Amino acid sequence: MTLATSADGTPIAYDTRGDGPTVVVVNGAFSVASDGAKFASALADAGFRAVTYDRRARGGSGDTKPFAPEREADDLAAVIAAVGGAASVVGHSSGAVLALYAASLSVPVEQLFLSEPPFRFGEDEPPVDLPDRLQALVDAGRPEDAVTTFQLEGIGLPQPVVAQITQSPGFGALVALAQSTVYDARLTRDVSTPTEAMREVDVPVLVFSGRETFPFLRASAERLAGVVRGAEFVEVPESVGHRLDPAATTRLIGSRVARS
Repeated sequence: MTLATSADGTPIAYDTRGDGPTVVVVNGAFSVASDGAKFASALADAGFRAVTYDRRARGGSGDTKPFAPEREADDLAAVIAAVGGAASVVGHSSGAVLALYAASLSVPVEQLFLSEPPFRFGEDEPPVDLPDRLQALVDAGRPEDAVTTFQLEGIGLPQPVVAQITQSPGFGALVALAQSTVYDARLTRDVSTPTEAMREVDVPVLVFSGRETFPFLRASAERLAGVVRGAEFVEVPESVGHRLDPAATTRLIGSRVARS
């Protein structure tokens, strides 16, 4: 992977594959760049230059405190600058929130593709002190508890599901990303309802959702498309269980982004 340098000096690790119009992928919670490998390959095969990156405090990227959501917008800006200065951006889950937020801060985005963004619009919000409590758990050397607390209170997974996850072979990989749960919780809290600047972004916006996903995510996607100027909502039936389907999403992007 290659390193870009964010505005506060934080190194941000990114990877590229393929040639063509640039598409930057912004993953959601508990995801690193390699989790987008299949999607990136599908994009590359379809004639795009796919860029995946490790968001702050994940994988090969660094972390500089104090944190603010603006820093993650700076990180995306640094990656886009490193790969040519402008790109279409695909954001999934909290990555979709980040992508729209970054565009509202004038990060050079050509088109936005937002997959199942968890905007709550002031309804059924997680506790407002969740980011602070997660940080306290991380600082106390209890990253496992930070992960499970975020799953229970931030995502809303049932207790039996979280208990099962803690016994799975992949739980250790989630624990390694405990600090990032603080940042996801802070981002989605601070812009749980899109700001006026987010609603008025001057780029094409396509919001999409799978047919079988968390009901509030489907509702959020449809509602977001209704409040962002000129946005459109599309259903992607192949995306199931809050997982972005690489082939179907690539076809969607290919129908909207011209390739040379």
